[in-house]
Amino acid sequence: MIEDHIMDGDFVVCEADPGGERGGHCVALVAGDEATLKRFYREGSGKVAAAAREFRYCAIMVAASDVKIQGRVIGVLRKY
Repeated sequence: MIEDHIMDGDFVVCEADPGGERGGHCVALVAGDEATLKRFYREGSGKVAAAAREFRYCAIMVAASDVKIQGRVIGVLRKY
């Protein structure tokens, strides 16, 4: 999520929010055990789009039943 100024090694601070915010940075479990940090958009027909802002990565479409949003990002900490 380099375009959103979240770099490898950063710590993200999350607030529990199972609904998330459309287009907001969310931490979610995909398929029950894979954690990911993406921008989430609920699409029609029971799908969720998970998008990274980096141009080299395409958005992925996942069945809404396979995604459990854990919370939304409220801060980023970086160690220098």
